[in-house]
Amino acid sequence: MTGRLFLLALLAMACSPAIASDPSLLQDVCVADQTSQVRVNGFACKSMKDVVAEDFYFSGLHMAGNTSNKQGSAVTAVNAVQIPGLNTMGISMVRIDYAPNGLNPPHTHPRATEILTVLEGSLFVGFVTSNPNNTLISKVIHKGDVFVFPKGLVHFQFNNGTDNAVAIAGLSSQNPGVITVANAVFGSEPSISDDILSKAFQVEKKTVDCLQAQF
Repeated sequence: MTGRLFLLALLAMACSPAIASDPSLLQDVCVADQTSQVRVNGFACKSMKDVVAEDFYFSGLHMAGNTSNKQGSAVTAVNAVQIPGLNTMGISMVRIDYAPNGLNPPHTHPRATEILTVLEGSLFVGFVTSNPNNTLISKVIHKGDVFVFPKGLVHFQFNNGTDNAVAIAGLSSQNPGVITVANAVFGSEPSISDDILSKAFQVEKKTVDCLQAQF
């Protein structure tokens, strides 16, 4: 019995890296069939006889996103929804546009590490390590520079220049997920109790109410 449990433990440890990231390919391609009613971890595969070049193609990253919003930034995503051929490939990318003083606010990608390069302008970027240290790792980066945001950590980008900025980022998942901290905490549906938030942030309830009203 003890030997059997030990074997099961070894198998669990061996399998854990595989289930900790996007599923690996078991065939050349698995083009997403976005019309399928089958629910799997990702998308069901389209029949190979129906696969075409357009399944691996996207046009539009040459176009600037609309930064006329409160944050002054816009994210154009390219993942398995836009390119069905990315299904099970474990990668995706985004274009991010920033107006002067534009911010891609503190957020996390629960399923992906991000690698970002600046195409135009300059950015103040950073991420915060996990508890208990909560260390801010930050840097001003310029055209051609590259910065990495580790998987799951809160991070941000801010255009500290006087001109528009543009960046391209790659992510290590076909569906990285995005949790914007302020939206999640103050804009959840239903709302988190202001008793909880006032205690968590050590502020008065009226301050919490004011923040929630922004979302």
